[in-house]
Amino acid sequence: MNAVRLWASGKARSLVESQDPGGLIRLGRTELGWRLADLGVRIGCSTATVSRLERQGRKSDFDLIMSAAKAVQIPTHVLAASLGLTGLPPNRVAPDGPRCAEEDDPMRRRTLLAAVGLAAPVSLLTGVSDALASIPDPTGSPVPLDSRLAAARRLFDGGQNAQLLRALPGLLADANHAAARAHEEVALARLSTTYSLASRVLTKVGTYGDSRLAADRAMLYAEWSGSPLAAAAAARELSIVLRHQDQPAAAERHIRDAVTRVEQTGLRTDAQSSAFAQMLCTTSYTAARVGDRGQALAMIGEARRAARLLPAAPPAGRLFRISPAAVDLYAVGVHWALGDAGAALEAGSGLRADLFPTPERKSRMHTDLARAWWQWGKPEQTARELLAAMRVSPGEVRDRPAIRTIVSDLSSHHSRTPGVRELALAVAG
Repeated sequence: MNAVRLWASGKARSLVESQDPGGLIRLGRTELGWRLADLGVRIGCSTATVSRLERQGRKSDFDLIMSAAKAVQIPTHVLAASLGLTGLPPNRVAPDGPRCAEEDDPMRRRTLLAAVGLAAPVSLLTGVSDALASIPDPTGSPVPLDSRLAAARRLFDGGQNAQLLRALPGLLADANHAAARAHEEVALARLSTTYSLASRVLTKVGTYGDSRLAADRAMLYAEWSGSPLAAAAAARELSIVLRHQDQPAAAERHIRDAVTRVEQTGLRTDAQSSAFAQMLCTTSYTAARVGDRGQALAMIGEARRAARLLPAAPPAGRLFRISPAAVDLYAVGVHWALGDAGAALEAGSGLRADLFPTPERKSRMHTDLARAWWQWGKPEQTARELLAAMRVSPGEVRDRPAIRTIVSDLSSHHSRTPGVRELALAVAG
């Protein structure tokens, strides 16, 4: 049976309707005449793992599903339908996303969200979580989707995380339904970018499970759209959340793949060059977090070279708004992650808030410098930078778990340091 007939067959359709990607992988493997071990060799895992993947389907690791599906040549739209994602061609199944029985319980999700003690209101996190579990009905908004997505990006850039979380369920709903109607590359790329934005803010406020789900969907829709820039944005967010979930090898693999795909565009436009420089920065930071000093320093050097010809003030609508100053800010984070506070502060010695276009980035400059000062054991300078960050964008201090921890430690051990009481009150409020 040829590939087109195989994936349009009644057997394949039945597996899609039952949302069984593992069964589709098994179908593709047997059609190719492969044993379990043959597929295992191709995706780098044991025979037992392949067997478990084919049995467990959606409950298996998403990366493994994607690798196996690619190996046995499952079309993207067929795989997406088997995962229960919306915005798919005819014969798709119910719009619920991949989830387990326990995740179907809204009360359980609310309890888990309340238990983690995040700064973002639980009701807003629950609303996004529910929208990821089952896409809401269209909002009926007359405002064009591109305008709403641009507005959502402005909320992120302004550090207005709560407002963005409030807007996301409706934006995700309408982007999904628009992609389902249009089946066009631009609609799918927009949907992928929307999920990337959702992943980005969810990572920032520390909800890594939902961030991972959003990033997974961003990756899938980006692949389906064929847009290398949407794919790069999705890979970046997935890499970041994987890093937070202590999966550095997977994080590095995704971001390196993204670097290669962007480089293959030929970097003929500023947008492509910006994406390339951004991917190099993320690759550098990912390597630094696992202690790969040589790779981290080599990649941040490459990023500096790639950013030389980019404008100091990138256009507002650009997906990757990287600039030479932004690369220097990444260098601060890279050296901090490598445990070299002195080098981090030296890398940031020429940075000023006016070099960055958005409140989120201005505030991020201050929080990154604060982390370096804290690593060096300088509470007064740490508090000064965090206060500066608070004044530009309070969400960068209040909503980020890692920064809240520094404030808590300052309050516990250096309560008389100037500015610490103000910081503690602001975070507590």
